[in-house]
Amino acid sequence: MKDKLKLLSPALVVVALVTTACCLLGYEQGLLWKAQEMNLFLDTPLFLRQQMVTSGWLLTYLGCYFTEFFYVPWLGVTLLTMWWALLMLVIWRTFRIPVKWTAVLLIPLAAVIIMNVDVGYWIYYLKLRGHFFAAAIGTTVAVLSVWLFRLLPTKYYLRSVYIFVCTGVLYPIIGFYGLVAALVMGVLVWRVEKLPLTDRIIGSVVTVLSIVFWPLFYYNYVFCQTGIQNIWWTGLPMYWVDRELSAYYIPYYVLVASLVFLAAMYGMWVKAVEPENAGKSRKHGKSGGSARKTVKWILIHLVVVAMAGYSVYRFWYKDHNFHKEFRMQQCMERLDWQGVLDQEIGDTVEPTRAIVMMRNLALFRLGRQGDEMFRYLDGSKLCDSPVPVRMMQVVGCSMYYNYGLANYCHRWCMEEGVEFGWRADYLKYLLRCAIVTGEQQEARKYASLLKHTRYQKAWAERYERYIGHPNQLQSSKEFAPILQLMTGGDYLGADQMMVEKFIMERFVRSHSDNPLYQEQSLLAALWMKDIQMFWPRFFEYASSHPGQRMPTHYQEAAYLYGNLEHEVDISRMPFDEQVKRDYAALMDLANNATSSSEDEMRPIFYSRFGHTFYYNYFFVHDLNMY
Repeated sequence: MKDKLKLLSPALVVVALVTTACCLLGYEQGLLWKAQEMNLFLDTPLFLRQQMVTSGWLLTYLGCYFTEFFYVPWLGVTLLTMWWALLMLVIWRTFRIPVKWTAVLLIPLAAVIIMNVDVGYWIYYLKLRGHFFAAAIGTTVAVLSVWLFRLLPTKYYLRSVYIFVCTGVLYPIIGFYGLVAALVMGVLVWRVEKLPLTDRIIGSVVTVLSIVFWPLFYYNYVFCQTGIQNIWWTGLPMYWVDRELSAYYIPYYVLVASLVFLAAMYGMWVKAVEPENAGKSRKHGKSGGSARKTVKWILIHLVVVAMAGYSVYRFWYKDHNFHKEFRMQQCMERLDWQGVLDQEIGDTVEPTRAIVMMRNLALFRLGRQGDEMFRYLDGSKLCDSPVPVRMMQVVGCSMYYNYGLANYCHRWCMEEGVEFGWRADYLKYLLRCAIVTGEQQEARKYASLLKHTRYQKAWAERYERYIGHPNQLQSSKEFAPILQLMTGGDYLGADQMMVEKFIMERFVRSHSDNPLYQEQSLLAALWMKDIQMFWPRFFEYASSHPGQRMPTHYQEAAYLYGNLEHEVDISRMPFDEQVKRDYAALMDLANNATSSSEDEMRPIFYSRFGHTFYYNYFFVHDLNMY
């Protein structure tokens, strides 16, 4: 029985690793996909040299390398889980934790898990490359150096020398984690056996000196691209907007504190566990003491498991719209426009503007926006994040590209790449933009870069065949609509990062003889609720689609504006009977509800007319454009 209880502790760690891996695969497929899209690893010497300009370069280089494997979710999660398992094994061996107490490893494990699953919208803003693997890699290397420290002989002040030299070696390659290794060794110097007091004091002094000296040395003589205020934190993500959001650093504090605690407990575990022969004793007193220790052991494990499990669950980012945006972006990448709409089926949560923009684009590409645009839930819910998220970062580049504004897409990819680092996603859009604008040399450059990646190579080769072959673009499912939307001009101006508003104003104020462009101009006028802009676009659309049925929402807008303004004669227009019945019923209901406030009327009118432009015109306003 005692042996079975002893094995329960490491079993808890294994179960935690397997459970987390299953949750990542089952719940975070979109996040894994986006992580590798926002990542870039090139198998070139130049890429390695670019990482080596700042402290902690090994974290970013290996982190970017392993993040690539999220392209195949099960493979990427397996590698991430193996890193976590290796870290737990190294911690266990370094601090000589007894088998029956290995459950304490759940605390540092929970910390490194939370660093990844709580990233949320920071995925668009983090400048640390390879974030998903950085903490595991850095901590593993740091603890391995502590392991070697423990194995060194105690004479000739070798351990003190090792602390100084090791910190100097580790700091440039793993940054902050090298300083953590020095701190842990500084604590451990007081716990290892047979070390004179003088050596312990010297070891502590050397630890402090190493933590202060090496960052300043590398800042002044090697790495000049890091601000002096950040030299002790290189290798950590910067959670900074207009202020530092220190709550995001709590998992890092917990990780460091757990390592310091394990170092302080080194050599004391034998006092915390029952003697091996306690269970063999026949004395009643010893038997009772053993039982009490077993109960205490069980209670401690319950507390540790509860703390670790609750912490991971509590801080796992579970925002509905966040995950839905990723699923829709994946569908857009595959040109699966119906798949984008399928994400909306049965959804009752107010959407973000990114979701609305992607849905409207999908309807437009399927030719159904004029009939179904208002059949889906509208809204502008702010992102559940302390970061002031702008839709420019979420879907800006993809919206500009798909609406034929290639120059804007190119501009924002360049600006985001300079600000946050180059990513595969940016290079892919830059390649597409160069193809549709006919810039062959630039297109080949971006294709060549992507061909140095592991999983984007095939994608680049597939698009490379369009370079220098404009005739193929006209028959392409992806490029043909974009080329038609480019007929209205694509000159640069100031969009103020208001993507949706800017795109709609551009279409409604521009002109083209292309029928697809004309329809988008009409949709833009409908979106803006601009009556003066609507009528020219309406008649232009009607003349370019002779003999075709006018989509429902265009009819609703014309019938509503005609009855409200009486400036255009609509008496001879062939409106659907349902369009006229809905308008009459809405007016009757409005006349009977004159004493009610708008907030009181909104749910009543939505249940009957929420699928019409009528409801949108009267009740949907002041949406947040962000």
